[in-house]
Amino acid sequence: MGIAMPDFTDEELLQIIQEGESDCVEFKESLSNSTAEKIREAICAFANDLPDHRKPGLVIVGVRDDRTIGDLSVTDELLRKLADMKTDGNTVPPPSLTVEKRVLQGKEVAVVTVQPSDSPPVRCKGVIYVRNGPRRGTATAQDERMLNEKRRHGDSPFDIQPVPTAGLPDLNLTRFENEYLRRAFSDEILAANDRSLNERLAATKMIVVADDQPTATVSGILTIGKNPQDFLPGAYVQFLKIGGRELTDDILDSEEIGGAVPDLLRRLDDKLKAHNRIAVEFTKSDIEQRTELYPIVAMQQITRNAVMHRTYEGTNAPVRITWFNDRIEVLSPGGAFGTVTAQNFGEDRFTDYRNPNLAEAMKTLGYVQRFGVGISTARKLLKKAGHPEPKFEVNSSYVLATIKTVLDSERI
Repeated sequence: MGIAMPDFTDEELLQIIQEGESDCVEFKESLSNSTAEKIREAICAFANDLPDHRKPGLVIVGVRDDRTIGDLSVTDELLRKLADMKTDGNTVPPPSLTVEKRVLQGKEVAVVTVQPSDSPPVRCKGVIYVRNGPRRGTATAQDERMLNEKRRHGDSPFDIQPVPTAGLPDLNLTRFENEYLRRAFSDEILAANDRSLNERLAATKMIVVADDQPTATVSGILTIGKNPQDFLPGAYVQFLKIGGRELTDDILDSEEIGGAVPDLLRRLDDKLKAHNRIAVEFTKSDIEQRTELYPIVAMQQITRNAVMHRTYEGTNAPVRITWFNDRIEVLSPGGAFGTVTAQNFGEDRFTDYRNPNLAEAMKTLGYVQRFGVGISTARKLLKKAGHPEPKFEVNSSYVLATIKTVLDSERI
């Protein structure tokens, strides 16, 4: 369950500054290239909340180490850079934070308020940061175990809940060690890491806890499961290619695309590319012009969003991709979630994660470059290629994306 963000008065913020840095407060005089990384690490540590304060941590930019307020100019660009630390993909699962400009004693500061994560451990560029008093450091093996215990007893997202009948034999451990770990951590971190396999599985949330008979999580089954659909029957994509503009027209291709998410996405990419035939034009120049029916990256953004943000709880419905002659429809079970509503859907400012740990895994495996911008990226690419604006029907049960082809009869 989330913890409400407090609204600090000016007097309370001044008192916090006067008391100095602690395991809930960190100061930075400015936002430079070097301090940006330190701020990310602080955000990660506050999200992990190792002391279990169960209250937000503060990064106050514009305050010197001696507790005096500097002469920082808090511009919209500075606030944007701080806010982007939530979704730039460096910290996973994405932390919950707010950024605001405050004026204290006539001087400007930026306040980053970080909420404790429901799903620790949180990692910044593969490293788990924690805070003990005013000091920030990397987590020890014992720290990781404590964070895993916090997660087990917390009100965690569905994607990190245990799958009671699934254990190590149901996970592809070779994929985990040779593919996932090497993408999640640098060679130096892996070389220095003396954790057991079970401890590594627990730290990456593939299992609930590193005991003698570990239980796989939903995220573990989806990411490295041998047969995820045995446990989550709806965790597949139904692909249809229709030879017309109505569902009653001839079906040219049909496939249920299953398997673990990495395999599912690879096979889905192959399917999309196979049907995304290239139009060849000679009329406007002596050099042939080759054009895809749809920009492939735009389709990947929308279909991967559907897999990442769909609900896997209480439904056997798959993601449905139906390719008509004049449009593609992508239907994702589960509607708007959290701060995302039907009204603000697709706006970069509003991001929330029904499956934050699956999002983390997809980011680790390279299927997400940056959180929160998939829809806007797809819109820009479609517009550039001459397509109409994609339409999104959003309600409490599903999200339906409709991508129309270019308005050119020769291309339909």
